[in-house]
Amino acid sequence: MPSQPAQRYRGQVLPDGEPRDLYVVEGRVTFEPQAGADTVAQGWIVPGLVDAHCHLGLDDFGATDDEATEQQAVDDRDGGALLIRDAGSASDTRWIHDREDLPRLIRCGRHIAATKRYIRGYAHEVEPADLATYAAQEARNGDGWIKLVGDWISREEGDLAPSFPAEAFRDAIDAAHAEGAKVTAHCFGHGVLPGLIEAGIDCIEHGTGLTEDLIDAMVERGTRLVPTVMQLDKFPEHAAAGVERFPDYAATMTDLYDRMPATIMAAHEAGVPIYAGSDGGGISRHGNIAGEVEALARIGMSAFDALGAASWRAREWLGVDGLVEGASADFVVYDRDPVDDLSVLRTPSAVVLRGVARRPGAHS
Repeated sequence: MPSQPAQRYRGQVLPDGEPRDLYVVEGRVTFEPQAGADTVAQGWIVPGLVDAHCHLGLDDFGATDDEATEQQAVDDRDGGALLIRDAGSASDTRWIHDREDLPRLIRCGRHIAATKRYIRGYAHEVEPADLATYAAQEARNGDGWIKLVGDWISREEGDLAPSFPAEAFRDAIDAAHAEGAKVTAHCFGHGVLPGLIEAGIDCIEHGTGLTEDLIDAMVERGTRLVPTVMQLDKFPEHAAAGVERFPDYAATMTDLYDRMPATIMAAHEAGVPIYAGSDGGGISRHGNIAGEVEALARIGMSAFDALGAASWRAREWLGVDGLVEGASADFVVYDRDPVDDLSVLRTPSAVVLRGVARRPGAHS
């Protein structure tokens, strides 16, 4: 197979922002000058974006077919998300690993929820005694992560409530860890969080029920947070939908929403590592990681930190190289500095995945 011609990209390379020439040779990054390399793009060069909470192969009704899943992945790629941590899918999406033109994917397998306590068609719905067994199963089926549904509305209580007893959660986390997998969980409210954090969960999704003592515990244990601010912006709709039948639930969701910016920023300022997740396939369309970065900045995070939460810091967390010598050439080029104007994330000049450059259209 003939060698591919060397490519050159010129501009400020984030996160340090230093002007550099970056070369791509056989799909890999090098900073060594390459004679005869063609300049493909110039501008601000950002390590490939990361969507740390995304649902490939899932829509409002459950599993999607492969054609629809492929389009979701293409939309994410063209929006600059070149690494996706799946946060639960009813589809078996491992075939994406064989597609060089689709984003790198870290799969959580299927959600694990309590019986009749989650969105129909999404999850393995199990009893507490079976939770650890399913946690071990999904740990073996996924790519090093599993996803638990920590809490959901209880019709008996008329409010958010933990999906399982704390002891069942602890056993499930231990079972997944024994298989070498990390554990994350959907958590809107407060009640489920103390037990999960004490049990050694690795990550919390959403996290609107956090309090100062729990934030301190997360810092001490190294627990991560993916807040999905665009998902949290839907809380007023959830409250309005439940206000007549479940007034306590509506009041809880309203209170969580009102406190959300302060809660997430308190975690950030205390040192909880926070990463960007669009919830694509959940409440958000695919290809909109830019919207989540903007949302993190809207609630108080600096533009630099918000972008890092969806790029170099998230890649490091998930064990995937950024723009270092010899790494896979996965990066995005913009025509102006995204730290000065995050809206440019919606209109990349070039998206480079495994050394192949594409020029996607605008993403609004």
